[in-house]
Amino acid sequence: MSQPRASAERGAPSVGHAEFVPGGSPARPRDPSVLLVLLRLALAVTLALTAIIVTGCGTPSRPGGQAPGSATRSLTVAGSTSVQPFAELLAEEFMTINPDVSVSVQGGGSSAGARAALTGVAQIGMLSRPLKEDERSLQAIVIARDAIAVIVHPSNPVNDLTIDQIRDIFAGRVTNWSRVGGMDHRIDVVSREEGSGTRGSFDEIVMGDSEVTPAAIVQDSNGAVRETVAGDPAAIGYISLGLLDGRVKGIRVSGVAPSVPNIENGTYRIVRPFIFAVRGALSPHAQEFMDFVLSPTGQGLLKAEGLVPASADDQP
Repeated sequence: MSQPRASAERGAPSVGHAEFVPGGSPARPRDPSVLLVLLRLALAVTLALTAIIVTGCGTPSRPGGQAPGSATRSLTVAGSTSVQPFAELLAEEFMTINPDVSVSVQGGGSSAGARAALTGVAQIGMLSRPLKEDERSLQAIVIARDAIAVIVHPSNPVNDLTIDQIRDIFAGRVTNWSRVGGMDHRIDVVSREEGSGTRGSFDEIVMGDSEVTPAAIVQDSNGAVRETVAGDPAAIGYISLGLLDGRVKGIRVSGVAPSVPNIENGTYRIVRPFIFAVRGALSPHAQEFMDFVLSPTGQGLLKAEGLVPASADDQP
């Protein structure tokens, strides 16, 4: 008596001694043990189906059959790693109020955010710099303003630098702290990568026509810059003011400290916009999220995190 060929090729275990009829159905098994196996299998399937039905009936349903916490609409926001932590905060609060919407926030940098919005990969792109010429088909909505804080290790005695001194340090023309009132030690420059909105704004506002020294340590996020400077007494870097904490020291620039009041009164000079960029009309739930971000609640969340709320004058 032959085994079913397909089962033998897959290495499946043999069950009983059912005869295989070429071109037809297997003949009825004649071994009572086979019938017992089939009965047990049928019983198991029945019990499994019953369990699924009972479980489903026991879950409270929302109108329309939606389970609590399950989202039926999704939204992707992608781009600047500077804006990312603030967008995540806004998304969490928005989803608490609107549990039927899932907001996914992803990094990648400002240029990647613009591309994502242009190609439709993301409904909203995040940028921490103004739009470039080839990104002008996007609509830029300023959600807040942020200062770029120049940071050093807390043990560094230098507390104040001019824009010219900062430029010379990052260009590699000043390489020892003693040249700017600090210790006699080399300066370790920490910068962001090309494509970063923070890097772009820093280059535009501080560096001008000068280039960041090739000797700089390049990091891919504000958090990584902060960690590097926090672990190196000879380092200098720059990060979003909203991410400044006690692990590093934000120095004054020409006598002006990086702070929200000094952004608002215009005395702190290294300031850039945080932008949500969109292409065309938004979907209803994307528009709801945008409205929430610009609402008093959303703007209050950003202000509590150290950003300056957007005003009508900020919009391009």
